[in-house]
Amino acid sequence: MTRLVSTVKGIGRLEDDGGSIAFLDVDTTDLGTALQGSLDLGALAMAPVRDRMPTKQIQLLAPVPRPSKIWAVGYAYADHRTEVDYNGVAEEPVVFLKAPSSVIGTGERIRFPKAAPDEVDCEGELAVVIGRRATDVSEAEAYAFVAGFTIVNDVSARDVQKGRIPGRAADVTAAKSFDTFTPMGPALVTLDEFTDPDDLRLRTWVDGELRQDARTSQLIHPVPALVSYLSRQTTLEPGDVISTGTPSGVGHKQGLFLRSGTEVRIEIEGIGALVNICA
Repeated sequence: MTRLVSTVKGIGRLEDDGGSIAFLDVDTTDLGTALQGSLDLGALAMAPVRDRMPTKQIQLLAPVPRPSKIWAVGYAYADHRTEVDYNGVAEEPVVFLKAPSSVIGTGERIRFPKAAPDEVDCEGELAVVIGRRATDVSEAEAYAFVAGFTIVNDVSARDVQKGRIPGRAADVTAAKSFDTFTPMGPALVTLDEFTDPDDLRLRTWVDGELRQDARTSQLIHPVPALVSYLSRQTTLEPGDVISTGTPSGVGHKQGLFLRSGTEVRIEIEGIGALVNICA
């Protein structure tokens, strides 16, 4: 079982139920660099320990601070399709790209863009981190190309997404690619950590109010199907991230947008909590 983190002090392994970090004596600075260098995470996790510190004393980075690609999935749960009145007919996954420069770690602040500060929303999502180069892989072999799971908050400027900014066309990628709009973390957890990696509880709180509560077994397209599908669109590189989509409970249908000082907390069992405050 391996729960790895990227930190300002290098790569670490979570110990004592996440209360402490064992810093590993490796040359790479973060997990993204390690994956892109084709390092095996199992072997990495067994590297000698050079130091230990309480987790609360260390600034965690996103597990993969700069993936080469972030694929995201829309309308991924049936109940979310219902709440947003989705009437599309696509049988294949609805996918789009997010800018790698939008990634931040747990504890960092979500900043509202000057171009669109008024309708910022959050989406709690299970994220898949690719461990091996994947091109045209089958669903049956998909998990062999996965390094592990983490959590992503797919922050969205809904007015940009829906074309409500004068002079701007509707643009889902722009709406979700502003700086700080992809909080990720806290850890990269390998698949052997989970009894059933296809059935994890996901919950999102906004200022302590539970907004989302679902299980990833409710995904319309499970993880192996998404990995297989996307590997047929483009080669997935080690360290690439797939954010698998959000369940019902998003704010914009009720006019519940994030405001300065708002705390968003997303938990997925076996991974931990991704917590960010809005600036």
